[in-house]
Amino acid sequence: MIVPHRNELTPVGERFALYRAPEPAVTASFADDVRSGLTAPRKTLPPKYFYDELGSALFEAITLLPEYYLTRAEAAILQRYAPAMIGALDGPIEIVEFGSGSARKSRTLIGAALDVQARVTYHPIDISPSALVACATALVGEYDRLDVAAYASDYVEVLASARLSTSKRVLALFLGSNVGNYEPREACALLRAMSAAFKPGDGLLLGADLKKDAATLELAYNDPTGVTAAFDKNVLGRINRELDGHFDLDAFAHVARYEAVRGRIESRLIAQRGMTVPIDALRLDVRLFTAESIHTESSYKFDDDDIARLAADSGFRVARRWSDDDQRFAVWLLVIE
Repeated sequence: MIVPHRNELTPVGERFALYRAPEPAVTASFADDVRSGLTAPRKTLPPKYFYDELGSALFEAITLLPEYYLTRAEAAILQRYAPAMIGALDGPIEIVEFGSGSARKSRTLIGAALDVQARVTYHPIDISPSALVACATALVGEYDRLDVAAYASDYVEVLASARLSTSKRVLALFLGSNVGNYEPREACALLRAMSAAFKPGDGLLLGADLKKDAATLELAYNDPTGVTAAFDKNVLGRINRELDGHFDLDAFAHVARYEAVRGRIESRLIAQRGMTVPIDALRLDVRLFTAESIHTESSYKFDDDDIARLAADSGFRVARRWSDDDQRFAVWLLVIE
């Protein structure tokens, strides 16, 4: 098995164990990032803090929107090519998923793996404990030959403490274009940590949104029903709930624009009036002027050259590529050298 914090895995149910990062450490990290981000000359908040229980539910709703093609395109790729993806690595595998959410993306791959081996161990990693418990409980109920060891933590902590104790190949999943939420240097550092945690011959399935026209991209991040806006504003709501903040969510507008030169969607919350917002737990007053922005997320888009460079710089090589019929999205198999 792949066991970060072996002695801290807590059995939750039959064939399901959970590691939960210590709550004070999570809270301290959130507080530190909020303080540094909202006192910077250009205000920013890390997108990983979207995903508390409410944020995870809102993102699941986003994936069902007609404008948000990414999830459907990736699901079509996985449905069509899952047997080839599982068979691309020699021998039986264990599956690790970074950012598992509801595990909707990985179910197809879990099923394909169980078609060719007697048992499968699945290691979902997600910052939301509630999402992990829900998905793992459903999975062990659905697949009687599946074991789940889940990690409620961010990727960096798990990778820093991961220890491999398996002779099987590891197939890691980093799907949903999550890699696009990192700045290029950060993405390279994260993939380098992945390659260091696993062994030569292990693989990473990397799903990423492809570069395309601005209109299609901007509509995917600006749905007319306002679900994406609620998701974006939830990071302020989380500050209110967890750090005794006093943000008026209605005083901010969600805006997402495609920057073609950088190849990324930029999401921001724009203050609709001047205000001073206390955050009591930080003993901090945040001052914003009218039309000042808080940068909440960058969503980078990719082409084959981008992925080849990222792979080479982080200890992988590109082994395979699959895409949907409309060439909107692609999944690459990267193999550790």
